[in-house]
Amino acid sequence: MDHKIHQGRNIKRFREMLGIKQEALALDLGEDWNQKKISLLEQKETIEDQLLEKISGVLKIPVEAFQNFDEEQAVNIIANTFSLDNGSIFNAHNTNPIFNPIEQVLKLHEEKIALYERMLKEKDEMMSRLEKLLDK
Repeated sequence: MDHKIHQGRNIKRFREMLGIKQEALALDLGEDWNQKKISLLEQKETIEDQLLEKISGVLKIPVEAFQNFDEEQAVNIIANTFSLDNGSIFNAHNTNPIFNPIEQVLKLHEEKIALYERMLKEKDEMMSRLEKLLDK
C-alpha cells in the first residue's frame, strides 16, 4: 500500500506541538507571509524543497521530519510498545536519556519569549508608523 505523506499537515502538527500560532510562523517567514497563506500551505500535500528548508530553519526541525513523518506509523509503533500486562506503561524504558527534558522546556520557553519580544517590537514599529501617518 503506497501511503503518501502529507507535508502540509506535518508542518501543522509540528507547529502546534511547538505552540506556535500561524501568525507567528508567518511573521518569521517574512513580509510576504500571513496567517491565511500559512493556512493554505498546511493544506498542501507536497511542498517545494526550498520552502521546506526555510520552514525547517524557522521551526528548528529537520526537513526530513516534514517529508517522512507518518502519523499512522507512529500510532502503530506506540500501540505495539504499549502494554498493561506486565504492569508497566512501556515495554522499553530508557534509563539514560540523551537529553534533559527540563533543559528542552527552558530552551523552548526562551525561544517563545524571544518570539514575543520580536512581535512586540514589530507592533511598536507599526504603532509608530501609524502615528506618523496620523500626524500628516
